[in-house]
Amino acid sequence: MSFFTKSLLRTLPKVTSISNRLTIKNTIRLSSSTKLLDRATLTIRDGPVFSGYSFGADKNISGEAVFTTSLVGYPESMTDPSYKGQIIVFTQPLIGNYGVPSGTAKDEFNLLKYFESPHIQCIGIVVSDYAMKYSHWTAVESLSQWCKREGVAAITGVDTRELVSFLREQGSSLARLSIGETYDADEDAAFDDPGSVNLVHKVTTKAPFHVPSPKNDYHVAVIDCGVKENILRSLVSRGASITVLPYNYPIQNIANKFDGVFISNGPGDPTHCSSTVENLKETMEQNPNLPIFGICLGHQLLALASGAKTIKLKYGNRAHNIPALDLTTGKCHITSQNHGYAVDAKTLHPDFKEYFINLNDLSNEGMIHKSKPIFSTQFHPEAKGGPLDSSYLFDKYFDLLAEYKTKNGKNLNADELLVDILPKERVI
Repeated sequence: MSFFTKSLLRTLPKVTSISNRLTIKNTIRLSSSTKLLDRATLTIRDGPVFSGYSFGADKNISGEAVFTTSLVGYPESMTDPSYKGQIIVFTQPLIGNYGVPSGTAKDEFNLLKYFESPHIQCIGIVVSDYAMKYSHWTAVESLSQWCKREGVAAITGVDTRELVSFLREQGSSLARLSIGETYDADEDAAFDDPGSVNLVHKVTTKAPFHVPSPKNDYHVAVIDCGVKENILRSLVSRGASITVLPYNYPIQNIANKFDGVFISNGPGDPTHCSSTVENLKETMEQNPNLPIFGICLGHQLLALASGAKTIKLKYGNRAHNIPALDLTTGKCHITSQNHGYAVDAKTLHPDFKEYFINLNDLSNEGMIHKSKPIFSTQFHPEAKGGPLDSSYLFDKYFDLLAEYKTKNGKNLNADELLVDILPKERVI
């Protein structure tokens, strides 16, 4: 623990009952070279109150507090659309030490080089110790500067060990982050629940766009429920040109024009995406041999479309080191995950079987059709950040694309869908 954190925690009041009124000094001077930081308060609904200092946007926010045990990758996590509407609690004690890379830099496929979407998706972050100084060859600004520019609240000086212990026992909880000198629980009674709205509608592309592949071996339709940039990269780099469609696009009307369909990750309760579920159900009925691959929310939506049910986990799985067992091979893979819901394996359709299970909580981590080229995973094989143990699943998908294209007896041409006139990046 740094000298700053030790000194800071000695000045803070202990975790306080939500019914108490807290009056706190306005600012603290960290050093002669730093600006003054405002006091900040994190309130858990029906739970503890934590005091700290703001290093982000000067705004009060409310959402679902969730924690991640990932050691690195805060820029990737914060730009992951699956975190839309949430307050991320980082268990890694020191955050911000390598700054923030460029949010506009592109790779050879015209995809974002360092971010998973163009903007920060979470509404707030909670850290134990914010690094005032940063150093990394890719960094262009500090985490504080980035949060302020993007309007994201941030608090440091919080005992994240105690906070995460509470969240593990009580489950993911609604929370508020308030900036200012005084805190009054009576004035802070309202808590916004992001799970009550369709978050996917907020993060999906607003219109179709097309990303060509230099190889152009296949043409894949991507249902964008909040797709991560590295998922698109994983497809395009392997030779698939992709047409990315809004989450509620009637894919069943044009599915036969593609070599395969992919359903992306995304935020919130999958039952809010009823139109996507119905579209997928019709697509599978009309195109029984079409390869389909779903990741994270895409896995849940595919399961709902096949007749299964989903459940909300107590506190979800968000980390880069979660073990998942492949039930077809008996091998364990270390995976990257970010989800609060899961498929209830007991409700899987008889035509599907479990593909992976989580070895920490035994929750479902994937399913595979017994005879058709359809499978899905709850974790992220593209893993940015995180391990690439399971990236072979994209290769498995491409084997299915090759087989389908060979059996189909025709070369599906992207020109049939006039993709040349589509935008070449997501429409926000």
